Amino acid sequence: MNRAVVTGGAGFLGSHLCEALLDRGSAVVCVDNLLTGTHENVARLAGRPGFRFLHRDVTRPLDVPGPVSHVLHFASAASPADYLRLPIQTLDVGSQGTRNALELAERKGARFVLASTSEVYGDPLVHPQPEGYWGNVNPVGPRSVYDEAKRFGEALTAAFRQARGLDTAIVRIFNTYGPRMRPDDGRAIPTFLRQALAGEPLTVTGDGTQTRSICHVSDTVRGIVLLAESGHPGPMNIGSPFEISMADLAAVVIELTGSRSTIRYVERPVDDPGVRRPDTSLARRALGWEPGVPVEKGLLDTLDWFRVELGVAA
Repeated sequence: MNRAVVTGGAGFLGSHLCEALLDRGSAVVCVDNLLTGTHENVARLAGRPGFRFLHRDVTRPLDVPGPVSHVLHFASAASPADYLRLPIQTLDVGSQGTRNALELAERKGARFVLASTSEVYGDPLVHPQPEGYWGNVNPVGPRSVYDEAKRFGEALTAAFRQARGLDTAIVRIFNTYGPRMRPDDGRAIPTFLRQALAGEPLTVTGDGTQTRSICHVSDTVRGIVLLAESGHPGPMNIGSPFEISMADLAAVVIELTGSRSTIRYVERPVDDPGVRRPDTSLARRALGWEPGVPVEKGLLDTLDWFRVELGVAA
């Protein structure tokens, strides 16, 4: 990649992607309206050669001066707490925002990469989930603003590829964790770490038997970059085959933090998926990719960041 535009580049995942691209020698234009992203996430990048930050809302017409080789569309609220708080904005960025990013790529003759999600599979009836599975999604449920925004984004990306010949790829990202997650973003790992460090009960929803597959952000970003640099159109799952129940994850966090916290079970959200694990055989075959960060190492890395962020001594 010579010069990449990353929408949502000041978010958790987007900021790690910007950093990885700079490390590989690419110039990066980070575009973000800071609705859920933060300046702090990209502050370390501000002085690096080739980095530029644009405060823009991608739901409005988008232009970037100069040549662009890749447009990576990562702008969106990503945690349930955020997209339930911002339902219209989430639908707007998945629809009009995706179109604006696609049209930017078309004008620049750039390869376009859509950050889609495992949420397109909904509460899956097939396990693990291969890319050929169409999903089990409630189109009017509380999670639908995110699920359907991403599903529409995939359809629009495929239409630009088929009707206009645009070079596109779709990556379906599974649960990713690591430094720079907001302690209050509502997802399981930051919530559990914040509660454990405060000595509070860890709130596990339902009976805790529902599962997620968790992948360290460095592995996720490596897979995204490999897909962007390939000619593969996707959709392609990028995520860890390591699957863990929420009750077991809470227990691991308590052990790693040395906390005296207990587990408290609370009401489970509507349409919360019962299982989640990617079939990553396509990524292994097409990209030679598989995750390499052991779960304990990744969680300790994330814990170290949370201690600093929250001002908690080790």
